[in-house]
Amino acid sequence: MDKFVAMQAFVRVVEAGTFAKAADSLAMPKPTITRLIQNLEAQLDTKLLNRTTRRVTVTADGAAYYDRALRLLSELDELESSMSKAKANPRGRLRIDVGSSVAQMLLIPALPDFYARYPDIQIDLGVSDRPVDLIGENVDCVLRGGEITDQSLVARRIGEFHTILCATPEYLKRRGVPQHPTDLEGDRHVLVKYFSHRTGRPYPFAFTRNGERLEIEGRHALSVNDSHANIAAGLAGLGIVRTTTFQAQAHIAALKLQPVLLDWCSDSIPIFVVYPPNRHLSAKLRVFVDWVAELFARSDLIHRKCGMPCKETAARMAQEISAQALAV
Repeated sequence: MDKFVAMQAFVRVVEAGTFAKAADSLAMPKPTITRLIQNLEAQLDTKLLNRTTRRVTVTADGAAYYDRALRLLSELDELESSMSKAKANPRGRLRIDVGSSVAQMLLIPALPDFYARYPDIQIDLGVSDRPVDLIGENVDCVLRGGEITDQSLVARRIGEFHTILCATPEYLKRRGVPQHPTDLEGDRHVLVKYFSHRTGRPYPFAFTRNGERLEIEGRHALSVNDSHANIAAGLAGLGIVRTTTFQAQAHIAALKLQPVLLDWCSDSIPIFVVYPPNRHLSAKLRVFVDWVAELFARSDLIHRKCGMPCKETAARMAQEISAQALAV
């Protein structure tokens, strides 16, 4: 028996909670994982896991073995990463999860540059806006927008998304163009809301101007939990949407969406790269984290704060978009 492989399998079963999830994350057949654990228990003459039909729990001896095994595996990974060859040419598999709009519009188009620098790194990219159990699903890191509430995770802020309110010209002809955020509170306008994965409640629309801050609940007929669904609802004329400028710009240029309330600042959305604190930051993960931070930092559309009044920011963006539209 390869004790190193068996130790890896045991650690993954403990973290994932089931043999099936551990087998998926290690790309091994489930019977192989089962056999490795059984052989490990036989060699140690100790029961490490309690098995039920639905879940696996760790015994007291298993918990002690897990702590030592995890430390040993981390030290081995650190040793390999410290070698000059690993630093110069990081290799291996990375499991990364990212929201759908960021994946399709920002990350994936930039990946050729990453692979040109690091051709020996393989990325398994999970694309979703759902919460991810980084340890249980053996995910190396996630890119997420919004504040990170789990204080047990390491979160590196790499930028922020500027947001804008939009609706279709047809919608605004029917219901009028709002002149003040409070215009959104009555029955005249309908909002498309974005709801929290964690609480299930929709986020309010927040505005600031000259030190004044307003949070508008408004009336909505639809709330979504996916950024592409959010902008699709706006394009369908279902109401006023709050979306990121990088998603809205092409639709504004095509005159399919029209910005509103440009003299108020809509809250920006911070973007983080998040990874577990108990995992050694391997060379392959370190170079990806640094690369994606560089990617976001060099994009003016992503990594910018509203450093001037929103009306000026939006006017500049509108001029740029108009120029692009005329050039097509």
